[in-house]
Amino acid sequence: MPSTTNNRMEIFAVISGLGALKEPCKVEVYSDSAYTVNAFNEHWIDNWQTNGWMNSKKQPVENSDLWKLLLQIIRVKKHDVTFHKVKGHADDPLNNRCDELATSAIKEYRRMNGEEAEEETKPAAPTSKLQA
Repeated sequence: MPSTTNNRMEIFAVISGLGALKEPCKVEVYSDSAYTVNAFNEHWIDNWQTNGWMNSKKQPVENSDLWKLLLQIIRVKKHDVTFHKVKGHADDPLNNRCDELATSAIKEYRRMNGEEAEEETKPAAPTSKLQA
């Protein structure tokens, strides 16, 4: 997703994971993204829907297109989803593995698109983990 943000990629990672499941599942999403986790655990998403996708400052909710898609996937696929916050960069083995996979995917994307590789830096990429 060229010209994207870390928050959009975090939401998209959950959309991709849930969308790949072939039948209704009980899913535990582990993410170091407070934005993604808090949207559900702090009921921001419920408030956004109630307020016509406006935030507490009466401004349009950022990434509402992805939030709506995520809600639709959960509803249509009938998943029972629970979100858990994990610390990023804190030696969580699964979070570290997600970082490795994201870094590898970005390198492959850049290679396939003729882009120059960046120095060894951590990408702003999805780190959400799904367990079904």
